[in-house]
Amino acid sequence: MTTAKLKRQWLILRTLAARRFGVTVKELAEELETGLKTIRRDLVDLREAGFPLAERDGPHGRKYWTCEKAKDVPELGFDYTEILSLYLARQQLEPLVGTLIWAGAHSAMKKIKATLKNSQCEYLDKIGGLVHSVRSRTSDYAEKEQILDDLMVTCEDSTIAGISYQSARSTEPVSYFVHPYGFVYFRDSIYLVAFSQHHREVRHFKLDRVLDVERQSLRFERPADFDLDSFHAHTFGVFHEDGPSRRVVIRFDASVRQYVQEHEFHRSQSVETHRDGSLTATFALASLQELKSWVLSFGPKAEVLEPAELREEITHDLKRCLAVYHEHEKQEHR
Repeated sequence: MTTAKLKRQWLILRTLAARRFGVTVKELAEELETGLKTIRRDLVDLREAGFPLAERDGPHGRKYWTCEKAKDVPELGFDYTEILSLYLARQQLEPLVGTLIWAGAHSAMKKIKATLKNSQCEYLDKIGGLVHSVRSRTSDYAEKEQILDDLMVTCEDSTIAGISYQSARSTEPVSYFVHPYGFVYFRDSIYLVAFSQHHREVRHFKLDRVLDVERQSLRFERPADFDLDSFHAHTFGVFHEDGPSRRVVIRFDASVRQYVQEHEFHRSQSVETHRDGSLTATFALASLQELKSWVLSFGPKAEVLEPAELREEITHDLKRCLAVYHEHEKQEHR
């Protein structure tokens, strides 16, 4: 089965599920911009797969196709396109295999699939096979299930947690008492967002580096105005800095213009194209640490125009890189 065919049949299911009075073959063909015979073949395929499609007589002798209510679907009332969406969304949780989050999603999907016919499950698997996520640095949380569960409980109950944390800079784990506020999923890794009593500020703790959690009975009062979305509004990732946002302007070479235009790297992003094919992107950010690494990843195809502070830092880093390579060349020629 081709990708185009699966997509078309998905849209047919969604249309029939949304219109309880039915749709004619002609209307489906016009909406999906294809032929009548193609739509009829798709309807036959979907019926053979076990989906309850029926052809009804309507006014003036017209025939209407409908998708009958899914009687064997759980009481939540999912229609078939919602089930297909959930099935595909579950695949995006693969980095959390072994954790409570994955277990819950997997269990829910098993219950849903148990109500479907074998032919319908096979259809789900076909669609699932069309989506593959390439991850170059996925975290493994199979051994972190209990830690994640404990931290979630402390978030929900607003109770203090004692954590043993192995930071990237420390040679030994350090213990902190924290007020857990929530979690951030960034670059296939989970970060705990919590107020650290030791640092007297809200920090991010990467779950990979949390070695142990001890739930305390003492409760804390979460700031009424704290919101995870607002807290990250002026960050380029998970590094956060207090203070006002700064205007950042980066000029990109014409060779990467399309790539930059295709993505929204930050909600404050605005772009302007130039006659020579280059592009200027502007951001409003408080923290520049992660942005610097991102700019450097483009090599000579990206140039920071503002602020001067960031431009100087990148210039300094590039000079250090050149020094390393020059030193290596000297050693090779000795």
